[in-house]
Amino acid sequence: MSDELDFLSRCVATQRISRRDFLGRAAALGVAAPMATLLLSDAARAAGPVRGGTLKAGLVGGESTDGLDPAVINNQVKGAFARCWGEKLLDVAPDGTLVPFLATEYGASKDAKVWTFKIRKGVTFHNGKELSAEDVRATIERHAGEGTKSGALGVLRGIETLKADGDEFVVALKEANADLPYLMTDYHLIIQPNGGKDAPESGVSTGPYKIAVHEPGVREIGERYDGYWAPDERGHAEQVEITVINDSAARMAALRSGQVHMMNRVEPKVVNLVKQLPGVTIQSITGSAHYVFAMQCITPPFDNNDLRLALKYAIDRQEMVDKILAGYGTIGNDIPVNKAYPLFSDDIEQRMFDPDKAAFHYKKSGHDGPIVMQTSEVAFPGAVDASQLFQQSAAKAGITLDVQRVPGDGYWAKVWNVAPFSASYWVGRPTQDQQYSTAYLSSADWNETRFRREDFDKLVVAARAELDDAKRKAMYRDIAMLVRDDGGAIIPVFNDWVDAVSDKVGGYRPHPAGELMSGLALVSCWLQE
Repeated sequence: MSDELDFLSRCVATQRISRRDFLGRAAALGVAAPMATLLLSDAARAAGPVRGGTLKAGLVGGESTDGLDPAVINNQVKGAFARCWGEKLLDVAPDGTLVPFLATEYGASKDAKVWTFKIRKGVTFHNGKELSAEDVRATIERHAGEGTKSGALGVLRGIETLKADGDEFVVALKEANADLPYLMTDYHLIIQPNGGKDAPESGVSTGPYKIAVHEPGVREIGERYDGYWAPDERGHAEQVEITVINDSAARMAALRSGQVHMMNRVEPKVVNLVKQLPGVTIQSITGSAHYVFAMQCITPPFDNNDLRLALKYAIDRQEMVDKILAGYGTIGNDIPVNKAYPLFSDDIEQRMFDPDKAAFHYKKSGHDGPIVMQTSEVAFPGAVDASQLFQQSAAKAGITLDVQRVPGDGYWAKVWNVAPFSASYWVGRPTQDQQYSTAYLSSADWNETRFRREDFDKLVVAARAELDDAKRKAMYRDIAMLVRDDGGAIIPVFNDWVDAVSDKVGGYRPHPAGELMSGLALVSCWLQE
């Protein structure tokens, strides 16, 4: 039976029989659908990519205000579409190693203060211009320059000079940074002609797709770029299409009906229902992503650390894992890093739900009356339900949370990083320095908690310059304790990435850095029929 199924699966991969016929034959032989689907997936990988067709995704997170400037990518749709048309110097592989993209090689001086990147030759932008080291220099300069609004600014501080020298891009730093190549993988740092200084919203880069349709909050379409430099590796479909579907049930319906081939952010509470859909598989993986309830430390009443501690003790983390994640995740400890990071200290005491301690700190804070928290279904899967659970557990400590549900459209522009207390999420970053520098340094534009401490800032800068791993790990433990005990981030859980994918999609491989293969599913996958 095994030989027959192997043969038939190869026939499907080479399009000699249909998937429907294969699944019917497998069922007749007593093989369960999940096993049959796995056989098809293995056969498809062995056969290699198939070119053609339109690969479609239904995603949550798009808004009517979405633009194309990579500097201000702040939601899932903008990020996934940017992966289709844009590329960076380097990327991160599922095992955490660096993968060359527009840089073929990189190296550092002995003190890790000067880094040199060799820029790939023979690459052209969508407008026909040939990629140069000067384009790279201008891109990093734009994102790190004065007045920038780039989400990558936090990780780029500390640059002294940028230089283009022939086909090399050279970065000189004020202080050593052993992680600089990883910082270049930040999803905002898409290389554009002249750095995007002339037309940041043009959507022109070097990716396998060029922009065909841009309808903010509705849909994004890319068509294959014939001049792409690595056509055998990426860009297998003739077109890729993202439809913005912020409602979870509507996304599932679109996948079930075949309107889309993949969807992000399957709510854990419906995973078992999705598993029963014919021709659909659940793809999940653990990583560094986490959900946050962000309090701005400079805004009353959250400028009182006793109130912040009260709310941290008032959330039932295990209940969040059980009821919101349905087991697809682990409890958080109000620290934005976990064991996914090599230098993580796992000896920090786990903070748990403690209504008595919450009540103690709440009384000590002197606050009285409701505490307003804003949330939305786009903040993270199950965010509204999670907010209501938080409201219920806080009530056991005598704390009244006024949970305000706001529309998804405009949430990332008008609520997140604006409201004093709101629901949020982070995909995590390749290194601890990148996570802390992006979201917790006093100078970071994306410091959503307005956590501003000079001693913390100095410690982060010192840690990135420390080349001894043991000393660096100890420094990161001190950094974690400052955020945990004094910061404004309530981090109840680290979530698994849970996607749903049609069995018509070939080449899908979950990536711990983010949903839909860390945004590369539309670029790397193909249609099998």
